[in-house]
Amino acid sequence: MINDAAAFAGSVPGLYDRHLGPLLFEPYAEEVARRAAQWRPKRILETAAGTGIVTAALAQACPQAEIVATDLNQAMLDIAARRARSVHVRTEVADAQDLPFDGGTFDLVVCQFGIMFFPDKVKGNAEARRVLRDGGRYLLLVWDRLDRNPASQIVHDSVGRLFPNDPPRFLERTPFGYADLAQIERDLLDAGFTDIEIETVARESSPRAQAEDAAAGLVRGCPLKAEIEERDPTLLHEAEARSVEALLAAGFPRQLSAHVVTAIK
Repeated sequence: MINDAAAFAGSVPGLYDRHLGPLLFEPYAEEVARRAAQWRPKRILETAAGTGIVTAALAQACPQAEIVATDLNQAMLDIAARRARSVHVRTEVADAQDLPFDGGTFDLVVCQFGIMFFPDKVKGNAEARRVLRDGGRYLLLVWDRLDRNPASQIVHDSVGRLFPNDPPRFLERTPFGYADLAQIERDLLDAGFTDIEIETVARESSPRAQAEDAAAGLVRGCPLKAEIEERDPTLLHEAEARSVEALLAAGFPRQLSAHVVTAIK
C-alpha cells in the first residue's frame, strides 16, 4: 500500500498545484480568506499547507497577520514560499500531529483539506487546540462525499474500469473518505473542543479549470498516480485519456461540496 502523504513527491507537487489548484482548492481558499478576514487574527498557523494556495489568500485577506505555513513536504512548501511572498509569511516543515510551537500562541489555526491524510485525526485536532489561545478558532475544511464532487467521481470511476479486479481507491479512501459529519464532530470532541459548528458549502471549480486539468491533476498530480503505477505503469496515459473522455462526455461538471468546520477553544 502506497503511503498517501509520502506519495506527494517528484513531479507530483507541480502537477498538483497547476491542475488541482483551479479545479479544487482555489474556490475554498477564497472561503477561508473571507472568514479569516472577519476574525482579524494577529497570528495564523496553517497546517498541511501544501503549495500555499490558502496561504496566499490568507496573506492578502489579513495583510498584517503573522502567518506560519507548515507541511510535511518540503517540495510543496517550496512552491508555497514562492507564491505567498510577504515579510509576514514563513514556511516550516512540521507534522500537524506534533507541532513544534508553544501552547496558546495562535489566534487561528487553518487546515484546508489536510486532515483526511492524518493517521491520527484526534491528535491533529488536539495539537491545533493546544497551540490556540483561549477563544482562538480552528478552521477545518473537509471534502464531502465523492459522489457530491462529480469530476473527482468520474475520474475515480474511469481509472477503476481499467483495473476491474483491483481498482485504485485513493480518491474514495482518503480525500473523500472522511465526510461523515458525526465522525468529524466526535474527533473534535475527543480532542477537547466543545464549541463546534459545521456547515456544508457548495462551490464551483474556477472557470480556468478544464477537463484536461482534472484528469492530469487527479491522475498524475496526487497519490492516485502511485496506485496506478503499482498496478501497471504502462496504463497511466490511458487512465488520463479515459478520464478526459468521460469528463467531456458528462459536460465537465464543476460542482464541489465540502464541510467547513469552525471550532473555538
